[in-house]
Parts: sequence; C-alpha cells; structure tokens
Amino acid sequence: MKVVLQNLTKKYPNRNRKIKQDVVAVNDFTFEIPDGKLIGLLGPSGCGKSTTLNLISGLEKPTSGHVFFGDDDVTNLPPENRGVGLVFQNYALYPHLTVQQNIMFPLQNLKGEAKLTKEQMIAKAREAANLVQLGDYMDRRPSELSGGQQQRVAIARALVKIPRVLLLDEPLSNLDARLRLQTREEIRRIQRETGITTIFVTHDQEEAMSISDMIVVMSAGVVQQIGQPQTVYDDPVNLFVAKFLGTPPINVFEGEVRSGRLYLAGDPVLEGLDVPDQAVFAGVRPEGFVLQPEGPMACGFTNVEVMGRDTSVVSTHPAAVSTTVRAIIGAENRVEPVDGLVRFALKPNKVFLFDAKTEERISFTIGGGRDHG
Repeated sequence: MKVVLQNLTKKYPNRNRKIKQDVVAVNDFTFEIPDGKLIGLLGPSGCGKSTTLNLISGLEKPTSGHVFFGDDDVTNLPPENRGVGLVFQNYALYPHLTVQQNIMFPLQNLKGEAKLTKEQMIAKAREAANLVQLGDYMDRRPSELSGGQQQRVAIARALVKIPRVLLLDEPLSNLDARLRLQTREEIRRIQRETGITTIFVTHDQEEAMSISDMIVVMSAGVVQQIGQPQTVYDDPVNLFVAKFLGTPPINVFEGEVRSGRLYLAGDPVLEGLDVPDQAVFAGVRPEGFVLQPEGPMACGFTNVEVMGRDTSVVSTHPAAVSTTVRAIIGAENRVEPVDGLVRFALKPNKVFLFDAKTEERISFTIGGGRDHG
C-alpha cells in the first residue's frame, strides 16, 4: 500500500500564554512512501516523527494537508477504519491474557462480513505467532516472556488483521542492546515476508540505517533529507544531518578555505579545493583519518580504545567543536605519538564542508577530480 503525505502540517497551541504563536510539530511534510517498503522516520526527541506517525494512523488530525493510502484520501477517516497496525514502545499487552488471546484480541472486534469463528481466529493467531517465531508460547502470559518476546507478541497482534500499513513507534527502546539487535532483524525479516508497507519511528540512527529501505531525517518538525541510508550518510545536505548520522559521530571543526586550501587552526590540512575563500565548518568522518607520521593534521594524543577489528584514536584539536576527536583506524596500525601528538592525513571523500552561517553543504572537487558534495 502506497502512502502519500501531502503538505502535512500539525500545530499545537503554545502552552506559554504570553507567546501567541503556535508550536509547529510537523511543518509542510510532503513524501510518497512506496508500496511494500520499510521507511525509517529518524530524528532527535521532539522533532515531530511520532506526531507524523500519529497523523498517518489517525490518532491525530492534521492542521492542514492530506494523507492518502493508495488513491484513498484517509485524512478524516477514524483510526479503526484505516486498516493500520500499531506497535508502541511499551508493548501494551493485556497481562491477564495469554499470548494467543492477546494476538486474537483485534479479531474479536470484527463485525458483519469480516466476523470470524473462534476456530478461524485461533488459526489466524497461530499463523501470526509463527511469523514472529512464538508458536510454542501461545499459552504463556506476558509476565512469562522476555522483553523481546513481548515486543514480538505486539507485532503479531498488529499483523493478525493483515493491515494495509504497519506503524512502529520506538518499538525497541525498552530492550537491552542484544535484544534490540535481534528484534530489529526480526522486524526486517517479517516486513520482507509480509510485504506490508512499514513506517518505523526511532531516534537511534544505527537502528534506522540497518533495516530501512529509505530514511527520513527530521528536525524541529521539518524534513531535512530523504534517501537511502548509505546515500544520506555519504552525502548529507547540511551539518545537522551529517552530525546526526554516524557512530561515532562526525568530527566537526571550525575552519576556513584560503587559496584552495582548507585550514584548521592555521594549518593547511587539505589542498586543491575549488571553493571560494570563506569561513566553513569542516566535518570529518571517524573513518576519514589516515595515520601518517608526517601527516598535515596534528592532534593532541589522549588515548587508544581497542574495539577488536578497529582501533579508536582519541585526541584533541584546537579547531574542534567538541572536546574530543575520534579517528577509526585498522587494528593493525600502531599508534606512536611523538611529543604528545598524533598526525593524520584526511580522505577527501570523508571530508564535508558546510557554510559557516547557513550550515548548508558546500560541494567541492579536488584538483578537478570527483565531486565531493
């Protein structure tokens, strides 16, 4: 089922009575979600992603704009008539009911031609449970399940009616790290097997990037960028997107371009840029550093963190916006500081320049080569 959001806007009255201007939770959101895809709505707390999900589900009504499921305008349709499946952060299972009874619950409210016999409901519940690999737990109650299993019951309950659209609101937030990894893989597998258009809300960029066909990055109710996860990571449109995506996060420096050179704290660290002289923010991905004894970028060595196949070199730099600089290098490299300094060269394709005032991305090439923006 294709989902189309057309100039979707949601405003709330400001709680501060002295300020007459409304709070804009979602601002003129236009996007077409292709049929059968998994889309990640991504952004920090308060960016409007959950509000967008509520507008799609019908739990909230837009101030302006429209929501289409296929060719049907469902903007004013109540949630129960939209054919959506909802999965929340807190599972919302009935503690006194078994797994089977929890999954069957939505089927018991069907009326008219859609009404099912008890045998049909049990069969559908078992089919949904098998899909989430809980077929052997039908007689257990939620208190007898792990957090990940409870979340899978919630997903099975949302799927049992075969919804047109599946909506997941921070579904993994209450799970520990290992369960989050397992459950997000399950969500991706289930989505592929069912082919149901799915919208997944999260503030965890690693989660969104790992399972989404496309991600939508939001900030303060405004869509910043839409694209395939790797494309958005490799080609951020502004400093906000560059900083939000990536673990560890991108290293940001205050710098300037003069005569085709990028200067950080007065030292030239990259040459051959076709960029006019100007003040810039320079972003360098952690994997964009190359350890070189004579490298042009000198950082104050702090320590080394061994992470198995990779090594994280923690250092400082006078032009850095944050207190630490993190460089990810191969574990085979030996870090040997000289006079308390460690030196790097920079990979041009992992360096991004942003306008110092607007924070918009500045495209550049090096020596007439490939475009880096």
